[in-house]
Amino acid sequence: MDPSQAISASVSSSLVQMAYRHIYTSESVSEGHPDKLADQISDTILDAVLEQDAEARVAIETMVGHGFAVVSGELTTHKAYVDVAQLVRKTIKDVGYNNTAVGIDGGACGVMVAIHEQSRDIAMGVDTGGAGDQGMMFGLATTETPELMPLPIAVAHALTRKSAEVRRAQPSLGLRPDAKSQVSVIYENDRPVEIQTIVLSQQHSAEIEHEIRDIVRREIIDPVLAEYAQYIQGDVIYHINPTGRFVTGGPDGDTGLTGRKIIVDTYGGLCPHGGGAFSGKDPTKVDRSAAYMARHIAKCIVAAGLAEKAQIALAYAIGVEQPVSINVETYGTETTDVQTIANKIRDNFDMSPRGIIKHLDLRRPIYLPTAKNGHFGNASFPWEDTVPASALK
Repeated sequence: MDPSQAISASVSSSLVQMAYRHIYTSESVSEGHPDKLADQISDTILDAVLEQDAEARVAIETMVGHGFAVVSGELTTHKAYVDVAQLVRKTIKDVGYNNTAVGIDGGACGVMVAIHEQSRDIAMGVDTGGAGDQGMMFGLATTETPELMPLPIAVAHALTRKSAEVRRAQPSLGLRPDAKSQVSVIYENDRPVEIQTIVLSQQHSAEIEHEIRDIVRREIIDPVLAEYAQYIQGDVIYHINPTGRFVTGGPDGDTGLTGRKIIVDTYGGLCPHGGGAFSGKDPTKVDRSAAYMARHIAKCIVAAGLAEKAQIALAYAIGVEQPVSINVETYGTETTDVQTIANKIRDNFDMSPRGIIKHLDLRRPIYLPTAKNGHFGNASFPWEDTVPASALK
């Protein structure tokens, strides 16, 4: 199909739609991407603190660059002590960056730490059960995939996850930690019908420059697409290492920052985003916890059969306990009226920060895995549990 014939049309989500074809594209990045490396450092520190002090207030930001890492932000704890520099170096090495030829040497890189206590002005509102910040948070669920995620981001994450698995299992192949994927899917009447284009850039050793495309296709792309065979309708377009060479990568190629991959972290652009990042933040920060709750509620709505696709939008004011607004969008797929769904949400879910933390049991060291392959769609995360969906039926 000519991509020019599949340009998205602007259509009201709540109206009956005429038949049309369009393309949605989502990207993912591997655990070795510099921004994801920064996210993992921030969440490693958060987990280490929460393991000792579940009530700690944490908002850690990380920057990684050529041979160094800078860790800054806020941390208030009366119980925990962590060796930040040691955690930073361990995280970098665990990802696979253990010498400068790869992108950074976690064992020898410089680490600068500039952390101070949380603002007492913010703490005043949080201590009384209010939100730790203002902002908008969105959650989405759709029947497009078993994990109730949009198909483009699900496939994109599967590719970067497979990249890391192959690199770790077969080091002799010469793959390195940094990688990016992108997946374009053709939709008809808002349902995915065909995977059109796969883009994958995989960092590699110089010795395999002329083999890398064959390796990536054979070891990464083909096994992943085999899991989505029902969406392979014709000749898929492949762009594998399209520049021809990807040896310089990781923090040696680009500076990494915590929170710079918020669309990768969520729904691949198929859902709005309020702008707040997740990694490094304790659950009193509604940027993180309310986004998890919005996903949880949306997923419960779909799991309960109330809609095939649901989006929950929450908004908070700093220091205020309950959301200032709650919106439900079901894109015309609802099986009962939306007001009834909204009433069921209010009756069954406490959306205050304390209510969210208790319901999802968030004061635990569970956050490092979220900094790899997205914060949604992984069944091990508590916000992915749909057991409460039974109460909505």
